Amino acid sequence: MKILLHICCGVCAAPAVEWLMADGHVVRGFFYNPNIHPADEYEKRLLAAKKAAGELGFRMDEGVYDRETWFKAVNGTERAVEGGERCGICFKLRLEKAFEHMKKNMCDAFTTTLSVSPHKDVTEINAIGRSIGGEKFISADFKRKGGFERAGVLAKEWGLYRQNYCGCIYSLEESFRKKESEKKDK
Repeated sequence: MKILLHICCGVCAAPAVEWLMADGHVVRGFFYNPNIHPADEYEKRLLAAKKAAGELGFRMDEGVYDRETWFKAVNGTERAVEGGERCGICFKLRLEKAFEHMKKNMCDAFTTTLSVSPHKDVTEINAIGRSIGGEKFISADFKRKGGFERAGVLAKEWGLYRQNYCGCIYSLEESFRKKESEKKDK
């Protein structure tokens, strides 16, 4: 089966692609992440995804980096907690675009690397994917069977950039606040 894989970053792509290829699928990657801020962070993650694609030998397309679309979509959720309403909107925006790309490129199904992270709600991600693509969406939990750990091993082996926040400006701000709080507690 030819599967379109929405890729959030190179680190998460590695175990997901390995898993899909081991199951006999042909993978076509799609890096679409208008949520990532700032622009230099976006470039670091894109380069890591391209490196993972080269290491694993799969084609990867890049979607348009349209931050304004993302800001419009999440407008009003700026103060939502990480993992809350804003994240669901963000997942939906990216998976809708992945579904469009899947159809345009005549893939059989689509899925996402978002489930590699232990910080993401895989039940929500899969529900959103199914609501968009029905049976064309492959529900997955790529962190299972050591997927998250494998991501770390391959990132180290290949020298992939590893981010320390989800990607949006609000998660970046939250990570800064957390670091400041930890400094005060020491």
